[in-house]
Formats: sequence, C-alpha cells, structure tokens
Amino acid sequence: MAKTLLRSGCLDDFLSLGENGQTVFDSALQIRETLRLRKQQAVVDSLAIPQPNDEGDRVDWYAPCEGSVISWAAASDEQRKKALRYLDNCQANVASLIQRCGQSEKTAIQLFGSLLANALQFPGSQHVYLVDGKPVLTFWGFVSLNNSARPDPLDCLRITEEHEPAIEFLPEPPPAAPPVIVLTEPDEPLYSIAAPPPPAPLPELPPQPAPVEESVTPAAVKKQKRWIWPVAAAIVAAIAAPVSYFVVSAPHAEPLAQKVEDVKPQAIAPAPMQAQPVVEHVSTLPVAQAAVVEAPAPEPEPVVIAATAPADVPKGALILPADALKVGSTKFLNGSWRVAINIKDSITGKPPTLRYQIANNKGNVRLVHGDNIVCKAEVFSGLMQSGTLMIKTRGNARCSDGSRYPLPEISCKPDENDVAQCSGRYDGDTVVPVTFKKVSD
Repeated sequence: MAKTLLRSGCLDDFLSLGENGQTVFDSALQIRETLRLRKQQAVVDSLAIPQPNDEGDRVDWYAPCEGSVISWAAASDEQRKKALRYLDNCQANVASLIQRCGQSEKTAIQLFGSLLANALQFPGSQHVYLVDGKPVLTFWGFVSLNNSARPDPLDCLRITEEHEPAIEFLPEPPPAAPPVIVLTEPDEPLYSIAAPPPPAPLPELPPQPAPVEESVTPAAVKKQKRWIWPVAAAIVAAIAAPVSYFVVSAPHAEPLAQKVEDVKPQAIAPAPMQAQPVVEHVSTLPVAQAAVVEAPAPEPEPVVIAATAPADVPKGALILPADALKVGSTKFLNGSWRVAINIKDSITGKPPTLRYQIANNKGNVRLVHGDNIVCKAEVFSGLMQSGTLMIKTRGNARCSDGSRYPLPEISCKPDENDVAQCSGRYDGDTVVPVTFKKVSD
C-alpha cells in the first residue's frame, strides 16, 4: 500500500548531522531497522521514511503508517500536548539506548549510538505532522543552515503562545450641555463714527488794482533816431584825413642792381698717399679639429595597445575577493556549491558532479553515482599564506553500499576578475580542472 507523502525538500537547504564522516540521513534506513529490531517500535513510528530522487539533491518523506494527516500548526492544543508526551517518551527511550551503546565494546554499536544522538533533531515545528494523532518527524537528522543541534530537540515544540489579554472598552460619558448665557441689558456698540466738523472759511484777499499800460507813439521814436547820422559821419571824416596824408607823402626806394660774376672752378691737388704696414693677426684661441655632430634620430612613437574589455563573470562562479584574501577570510565560500570535475567516472563514464555544503570552513560533500548510490564525506577549507584556497576531505567518501569513493584535493587561485581558477588533485598526482557554481547561500 502506498504511503502518504508528508513533505518534500532540497537537501541543500538544510545541514545534515552526523559523526565520523557519516551522516544520519545516509544511515536513515539502517537506523529505523535497528530500532525495530531493538523493540523500539514507538520510536520507529515517529520517524518518517526518506526517499531521495535520482539526482540525490531532493528527498520525499513518507508517513510510516496510514491515517489522517494534519500539520503541527493546525493541531489543537490538546492534540499537541498528547503528541509532545509521546515524543518525550520516545526521547527517553532513545537516551537509554544511547547510554547502552556507549558502554558497548563494539565500534559499530558505538557509532550507532552516536548517530542516534542526532536522530531526533529536526529543523522546526513546521516539519512535524500528526498521522492518526501520532507525531511523525520529517527531515530528522537535519537542522537549519547556520544552526547547530539543540540540547533538547523538542524545545521548538514546547513554546506555547500566550493569549493576549482582553481589552474592555468603557463607555464614554455623555457630553455636558453648554451653559446658557442670559443678557439683562443690550450690549453697547464697540465704537461709533462721529460726524466730520464743518470746514473753516477761507480768508478774503483785498482786491488788487489793474496795471496801467504806457502808450508810445511812432512819432516819438522817429525823433530819437534822427540825430545819430550826422555824428557818425563826422567821426569817419576825422579818422580818414591823417591816414591819407601819410600814404601820399612817404618816399619810394629804388631797386638795387647787382652784378653777378662767373665763378671759375679751382683744381685741388690730391694729398700723397702713404702705405701703412700690415699687422699680422695672430689668433690666441685654441684650434681643434671640428667634429661632425649627427642629428639625433627621431624617437619612435609609442605604440598604443588597446585594452581589451574584461570578460564577463559567469553567473554563480566562485569569486576570490582580494580584500578577503588579505585578511584571511573565507566567508565567500559559505553556501551550497555544485562542483564539476573534468574527468570521466569509471562506473558511469560521465563526469561526476559533487555537492559541497560549507559553512565557516566546515561542511560536507555529497555525490550520487551508479544505481542511486549516495556517497558523503566531511570537508574543511582554509587559506594558505600565498592566497591559495584549499578544500580537503577527511579521507574518501563513504557510500551507501559500503564502498569508498575517492575525492580530489581542490586548490583555487584568483584569475581574471578574481574568478577562482580551481584544480583537483587525486592520488598519484593526477590533476584535473574543477569548476564551482553556487546553488544557494
């Protein structure tokens, strides 16, 4: 009969718990079977059955029994209390079994006890369901990313919601009636406008007498101008008489006759020329052979090399920031990575794809190959003084069929645009290219 599917999810969204390189999820079926053989059926019924997909990156969780299914959030308070008591009993039985396994001398039993210590861990209350009234845990053996295992795995189920106190609203008192004001006398006006005073009368001015115009006759004007002409004529005659006499009586000078004589040219004898001694000029400057100075050759023009545009950074590529490498920080490595190795698997003939889950230089690597065989191993990372990022595993990966799968030692250096240039080294000095691609933070 088909089981009821409770929940599905991606394994990269959670952190798998384990011990000595082996996780609880890898041994989930063996843990359930061992609990059944040890008469712990109540614990077995509280653990959902995992079923990973073909790629090994997702898992479905099925109910171990049939019945109606409700989530923890939808359950009533009474159902939650009953389910919590059921899980408390299972936790007590598991603690007793872990103690007995720790006292055993067999290594396999001790390993089973250490895995069982993390079996009841789960991410949160949303991963708990009630199947026919009994609690069933999904994603058991996991916790949320960047979280650690809780001392009490059931702490998240013990939180009770406090009811808010009821608020009573008191009725408001009726509004008081406004006071009535009674006026016994009418109000006086605030101000009054007085009538303007009459304008003062203007003073009367005494009358002025009219101006008397003087009349001048034309006959009087003519009498005033007639005496001017005789006086002017007498003055002109007095001035002209002496001047005329002086001009007429003055003697006239005769012109002088000059005889112009011819001037004969006289010959001038040249002075005798005397030869002067030639002074030999001796140079006191140092004389050296002239050197031919060649013109300097023209300097070649600098060749301008066009800078090539930086290549685009692939989406999800591993970036090694220079600032982080200087301070020795590897926070850029936190998250889930899909790592492709350029080498063919001897079983499938295809390049293997690894899933790395790293947080604070620790994590695990997961690989699925062949007939859904899941291999896992613990990994750790760190920076060398040269700035090289190293990612190593603690030995070979343990597979679900009991085999071991070799994993490379990965080293990465910053290349162009700080993109990581990674390579993997296997035993025997076999070096192959490795490519990182981020899946989630």
